[in-house]
Amino acid sequence: MSIRPAAAADRGTAGLGSGYVQAMSGSSGACLERDSAHPVFARVWSRVSGKVVSSRQRAELLAGLSGRVLEVGAGDGRSFAHYPREVSAVLAVEPDPYLRRLAGAAARTAPVPITLLDASAELLPLGDGVVDAVVSSLVLCSVSDQRSALAELYRVLMPGGELRFYEHVIAEQRLGRRVQAGLDGSGIWPHLGAGCHLARDTVGAIAAAGFAVERLRRATSGPGPLGLPFVFGSARR
Repeated sequence: MSIRPAAAADRGTAGLGSGYVQAMSGSSGACLERDSAHPVFARVWSRVSGKVVSSRQRAELLAGLSGRVLEVGAGDGRSFAHYPREVSAVLAVEPDPYLRRLAGAAARTAPVPITLLDASAELLPLGDGVVDAVVSSLVLCSVSDQRSALAELYRVLMPGGELRFYEHVIAEQRLGRRVQAGLDGSGIWPHLGAGCHLARDTVGAIAAAGFAVERLRRATSGPGPLGLPFVFGSARR
């Protein structure tokens, strides 16, 4: 297993620290291949991700960003097209090889330089304080250790840097919470959703990790108290 660095990814990646590992760039390079832990989910997600998070929502999530940005859980790269040109480089973490290959194709037509990394949010191959912003979209529900993942996001973000997030979270109503906890506890939902957990208090976890939540908007998808709650917001290191 080898890594072939790509010169096209050098723009905007200087100073990322000795831990930086390049797995693929937007224009050339090689993946660190490994078997997907959730091959069926990866293929289903590539078909439905555009409906789960709309182009309008992706553009809103990324609006106003500049400098070097880390995107965790980049998936098939649908967000790449919406990065503002003020962004000098995007480091996109995606551990699934099938989705990472799709993201590589999306990176080739992105308006900003993209470097794809074979890594997980819980162990980022980056130095401390090396990115201006972090983007997390439907990721913190499925990381194996949410506390460790948020600690890593905090570590690599420069002081004063911004975390942008779009996540589904624990319900505010008791009935919804009970249903979510039941699905999580049964193992059914995490198995179907590639480790996704419905009953995580992600906003609370972001604050507990040391971030100051500055903006938060809540929405629900689905019927009444059984609808799936989402949060859209930003937090500052």
